[in-house]
Amino acid sequence: MLLGCSAMPESYTQGRALLAKGQSAQAVEKLDEALRLRPNSGEVRMAYRQARAQYQLDLLAQAARALKQGEWDEAERQYGLALAQDPSDGRALSGLRQVDAARRLDKLLKEAEAAVAAQDVPMARGRLRSVLMEQPDHAGAQRLLRQLDAGQKAAFASADALLAVAYRKPVSIEFKDTPLKTIFEVLSRTSGLNFLLDKDVKTDQKTSIFLKESTIEAAVNLTLLTNQLEQRVLDANTVLIYPSTQAKQKDYQPLTVKTFYLAHAEAKAVSNTIKTILKSRDVIVDDKLNMVIMRDTPEAVRMAEKLVALHDVPDAEVMLEVEILEVKRSRLLDLGVRWPDQATLTPLPSASGGPLTVADLHGLNASRIGVGVGGITLNAKKQDTDASILANPRIRTRNREKAKILIGEKVPNITTTATSTGFVSDSVNYVEVGLKLDVEPVIYLDQEVAIKIALEVSSIVGQVQTKSGSLAYQIGTRVAQTVLRLRDGENQVLAGLINDEDRRSAYKVPGLGEVPVLGRLFGSQADDTTKTEIVLSITPRIIRGIQRPPADTLEFESGTESNLGNRVLSGLVSGGGIGAAAAGAAGSVGTPAAGPAPAKDAPAQSEASAAGSLSWDGPPQARPGQTLSVTLQVDTAEPLRTVPLSFGFDPTLLQLQQITEGGFMKQDGGQSTQSSRIDPKGRAYVSLAREGMPAKGRGELVTLSFKVLATAQVDASVDLISATPQGDAGMPVSLNVPPPFKVNLKP
Repeated sequence: MLLGCSAMPESYTQGRALLAKGQSAQAVEKLDEALRLRPNSGEVRMAYRQARAQYQLDLLAQAARALKQGEWDEAERQYGLALAQDPSDGRALSGLRQVDAARRLDKLLKEAEAAVAAQDVPMARGRLRSVLMEQPDHAGAQRLLRQLDAGQKAAFASADALLAVAYRKPVSIEFKDTPLKTIFEVLSRTSGLNFLLDKDVKTDQKTSIFLKESTIEAAVNLTLLTNQLEQRVLDANTVLIYPSTQAKQKDYQPLTVKTFYLAHAEAKAVSNTIKTILKSRDVIVDDKLNMVIMRDTPEAVRMAEKLVALHDVPDAEVMLEVEILEVKRSRLLDLGVRWPDQATLTPLPSASGGPLTVADLHGLNASRIGVGVGGITLNAKKQDTDASILANPRIRTRNREKAKILIGEKVPNITTTATSTGFVSDSVNYVEVGLKLDVEPVIYLDQEVAIKIALEVSSIVGQVQTKSGSLAYQIGTRVAQTVLRLRDGENQVLAGLINDEDRRSAYKVPGLGEVPVLGRLFGSQADDTTKTEIVLSITPRIIRGIQRPPADTLEFESGTESNLGNRVLSGLVSGGGIGAAAAGAAGSVGTPAAGPAPAKDAPAQSEASAAGSLSWDGPPQARPGQTLSVTLQVDTAEPLRTVPLSFGFDPTLLQLQQITEGGFMKQDGGQSTQSSRIDPKGRAYVSLAREGMPAKGRGELVTLSFKVLATAQVDASVDLISATPQGDAGMPVSLNVPPPFKVNLKP
């Protein structure tokens, strides 16, 4: 062996050293050189294969790190090197496909970000949905989608997100026994929207509707609801009205096919939830791929996404640290003299040496009877035994899943069966003997764990042999079952499984053995004491707890039994927070004979019921060509998370150039997002959303920068049309709306 090792080339030794240092690439080169020098050496060949396998693992690990960090070129290069080493490596091929997918998803994400910057929210949501369909855990897409949801949730709460903002224009209407055609004509002139009526809509059907301080959306939805009609949004300014019949819904109601790839939940459970809550019939389950496919309306698909998000969460897991200690103490004291306790008398054989006959008993005497007497034994023995058996397993198990530990052995128990024909067969049954522990954890939201514990300690006490010769075992068992509820990291000790035996046995000469002190010389006594105790210590460590979902996913509107969504309520909510000033600015729609008329006796919002107020700040005068900056300030005692705003102005007098967010939503170093859109027709829409803790107190919300276009002296105004702020739990917050900001424009 020494001669063989000395004959190894130096490159072999260098390669092994490089491999031990983790330099697998250099090790492969050296060992390849050694293999060319010693092609028949099994040891060199084995080391070379080991180095190549390690080098392949290192390349895959480096590629995975580069892919995770977004370094696509480096990841592709590393996967290419791995394929050069092993062209059939499926991990490298899969990695290259992941690189291509990551580049494609990154391009979609950049397009979504560009769409957000261009205020094209539908395109941004479409790109983000494409990303999340391929990779549901994409961090960038999830972050951008949360920003969109936070910034536009209140402003676009309706399911008809494609409708123009004019659809939410505040209005007050009064119609009594008016034909449907006339109502939609007035709503069309007021909102600027186009309403197309299906041929089966009864345009001469009369209806009555009275709304104050509501919106065009609420007026349309309530009119449809009370006349058994439905609508379909065709584009941003056109709505189709059709009868709410099954035949018309099949013709006009759009359907969407959605596929859910589930990572954690079972496809059957998710399918049952969708069928039960959404009443969807076209739901397909693929157990092999753990996939659910559904075909339903867009409203049903959006709600199904929320239901799937509630289902498809990782299972909670807990690590159970268990220590089991069996302590056994044995004391044995055997002291005294063991005298013979019997004598055997046996007739001696006859003188002829033959067998003993009855005739030989006639001449029995003391010389012809043999005597057998046992020997005298002196016992002086003391034995002390201390034994302990320790098991320290660590079990990781999922929530509500059983885990089992067996430390011991399976003892064969043989059973013999004989038939009437004389056929004999043996069957073997194995009995588990040793330490068995069954646990089932239940993890709760408050980071506590309930553990069902069943502990069994068994041992072979003795053996029993049947008449047929079969061998059975006598097994002693101690069992403890209980349910514990412990906090994360809390330790609990279970003890008290004690087996205490005290045996005393004595062999004495009758009479003499009872004499005090001297009795020890005429007898022997053994004292045997055995005590065994089982101690169990268990500590739960929660690895992945149960996370409560956000409040907006725990409760959301689902419409009526026959119509999903919540169009009517969304319209009422968006109009309910407008206030008296906005309602007055928007005007009201009366009966067709009277025509549009200003709102009468609009109820003023009391300051006592409001949580705060909004106010304007800006110069009273401005000149043509100058920049006019008007700031909207807020003072509220209630925390605000989202603040959607809409403004109105005369585009012939003022040209809105820029909308700048103030410091209110960014107070205390917080982060916020702003989405805004400027309508050339004299409208501006802004939505502010704060991340983390909501903001409250006093500060600046937004600043509107106008360019003065007026060439003659005239008064201009900037109106706050609507303000619907929401608090921490998505609840609306009432604020006093200021009157329009007045500014005098003169050359």
